[in-house]
Amino acid sequence: MTSKILFVCIHNSARSQMAEAFVTHHCGDRFEASSAGLEPGTLNPMVVAAMRERGIDISRNTTKSVSEILAANRRFDYVVTVCDEASAERCPVFPGNAQRLHWGFPDPSALQGSPETRLQGTRVIRDQIESRITEWCQRACAP
Repeated sequence: MTSKILFVCIHNSARSQMAEAFVTHHCGDRFEASSAGLEPGTLNPMVVAAMRERGIDISRNTTKSVSEILAANRRFDYVVTVCDEASAERCPVFPGNAQRLHWGFPDPSALQGSPETRLQGTRVIRDQIESRITEWCQRACAP
């Protein structure tokens, strides 16, 4: 049986998309991952490029809203906010007995500078998210 995990951030354009993709990549046999945003935006092209460097193509992903997930009455075992603490507090309560976790990461869309500088910053955030997901998958999948 697979556990269901939902990653939530502000726009579902970067952090939650990366977290969803990494769970699917690293432990998709044990977890069904989804992501959504409080105010869905547009997929961040820097994130698409950074994930492609890891061999993961998210270019066809669409952004989804938390309200869509709630309206569909989907149930999750885990709901993980990956935005800042204040934004995480805006996350609604989901039906069921989901364990709520908060893993705050910087927002790639807030990065400033040249495209190369922003891509480098996105890589750092990507690596932080992958490290956290890998560690969590190892613990969650341990016998």
